[in-house]
Amino acid sequence: MRVAEFDFDLPPERIALRPVSPRDAARLLVVDGARLEDRIVRDLPALLRPGDLVIANDTRVIPARLAGRRGEVRIEATLHKRLDASRWAAFARPGKRLHVGDRVEFVELTATVEAKSDGGEVTLAFDRAGEALDRAIEAGGVPPLPPYIASRRPVDAQDRADYQTLHAEASGSVAAPTAGLHFTPELWHALDARGIAHRFVTLHVGAGTFLPVKSDDTADHRMHAEQGTLDAATAAAIAEAKAKGGRVVAIGTTSLRVLEASGGAAFHGDIDLFITPGYRFKVVDLMMTNFHLPRSTLFMLVAAFIGLDRARAAYTHAIANGYRFYSYGDACLLTRAAA
Repeated sequence: MRVAEFDFDLPPERIALRPVSPRDAARLLVVDGARLEDRIVRDLPALLRPGDLVIANDTRVIPARLAGRRGEVRIEATLHKRLDASRWAAFARPGKRLHVGDRVEFVELTATVEAKSDGGEVTLAFDRAGEALDRAIEAGGVPPLPPYIASRRPVDAQDRADYQTLHAEASGSVAAPTAGLHFTPELWHALDARGIAHRFVTLHVGAGTFLPVKSDDTADHRMHAEQGTLDAATAAAIAEAKAKGGRVVAIGTTSLRVLEASGGAAFHGDIDLFITPGYRFKVVDLMMTNFHLPRSTLFMLVAAFIGLDRARAAYTHAIANGYRFYSYGDACLLTRAAA
């Protein structure tokens, strides 16, 4: 499909620069076929059925944006995929000023450029490994807020809390699974009380999620691989819920991509699944997700899930009715279109 088919106009004032408080007070647009209903996130238990299974991403965001120098040249590196105990793949700016063998001095850390691609991606070998490297990144890095927020205000201490889900456990993401940001302990308890179970998968979101689709046709775009995990207990819970007539509810596009890439079976490995209209969903019945960038792979996934015309109608309604967009914005609850 042509990427231009996934374009739409978004007024800048619709982009949320801070989340609402409490988290579950965000608005929630329910999209079920042609029906559009305005609710709030804490209504989610009433919108689901006992026996449904909610699955969220438990990845934890690391402060993956590092500021450093190579001599007199300022360098900014955004880590996006851990390669081993001491090496990370990263996007560097200005990438043209870095060469294989260069040493970059960061706060708390020194790294050597081991490899470089034409697109500004580098492999950084750090001067420490394992937990020592993790502690240094935590001390010297800042949260890698999406460009549409970071370009409009500075990152601050509040973002360290705001840009992290309350159920974050497995460190490794450089971007938050933003649908999960809306969840509070009270919301999890309300789901449990209604007989709606929940489980977690892990997808370590890479900085590739911030990259625009540069090709004109979706067939020419390649996703950056991200590491995902679905354990045996969660696979069993999915099978049990389906067998009893329950629905699988993915919290966010990251959870959905793990579920679909694995087919609902136990899995651990790289995921580069690119979902566009025409994809046949195997596992997920409903998805809660935030509102996404025009022409993005995430909006393409939404269009695949509910149909492009419904996606356009939902986003037109959201823009006209003051919904807040992107990472710190509001959410929608989508029922999968019939195949």
